[in-house]
Amino acid sequence: MKSYFRALTIAGSDSGGGAGIQADLKTFSALGCFGMSAITALTAQNTRVVTGIFPVPPKFIGQQIDAVMTDIGTDAVKIGMLHSPEVIEMVAKKLVQWKCLNTVLDPVMISKSGDNLLRSDAVQALKTILIPEVTIITPNLPEASVLLDRNVETLKDMTGAARDLAMLGCDNILLKGGHLTHEDSCDLLYQKDTDTMTKLPATRIDTPNSHGTGCTLSSAVCANLAKGVGLKTAVRNAKTYITGALTAGADYTTGKGHGPVNHFYDLWQF
Repeated sequence: MKSYFRALTIAGSDSGGGAGIQADLKTFSALGCFGMSAITALTAQNTRVVTGIFPVPPKFIGQQIDAVMTDIGTDAVKIGMLHSPEVIEMVAKKLVQWKCLNTVLDPVMISKSGDNLLRSDAVQALKTILIPEVTIITPNLPEASVLLDRNVETLKDMTGAARDLAMLGCDNILLKGGHLTHEDSCDLLYQKDTDTMTKLPATRIDTPNSHGTGCTLSSAVCANLAKGVGLKTAVRNAKTYITGALTAGADYTTGKGHGPVNHFYDLWQF
């Protein structure tokens, strides 16, 4: 019997379908993985605003992870919205318990519409409890600024920030440059074991449809790792995928705010 490549997402649900669990599962499917989920919070949101957050109790989040791991297992894990210190502690505990490999942490803090998705008292728990347990973290510039307690705004800032982020205990940092003010959107991959910086430039796509971009990129890294691709190649492939999804989604209208990317641009023909 054949086996699927398996990817588990531990994240919040986006009722608008553009980010969170929904974006993760779409990305896994588009990239050839069987996707599973442990939902950490329900959100009432659309392309414009988050109107409510309903946290899932940490114990039940642990039960979801246990249910997946005791039966199906996984080849890689993507972690998104965690919301509270208690949830962060539970997820870290389960990563250790199940000896999870190929773990990708997207330190989600603020939605595209500007709403807080991580409680302020959870930042320290994220830094000290969870980051040391994962394979790679994928912060954008505002998230890196919060984690380092200083402004990270330029490409020059990113180099020092990537090294300093690695000091938190995770050896691989994908620092996303979508908030740069350049014409190009340059991400930076830092690998501590070889002390190498890899620039990943791409032409900036002029589109309002960028909701879920971070979720999608981190899920694409996860999917590639689940398929056995090396880390640097997994990141390169993910950058290519998100650039294609942004480009293909630019001509569509979904909602009245920040619409989603086109996750299935290689599969849908219309």
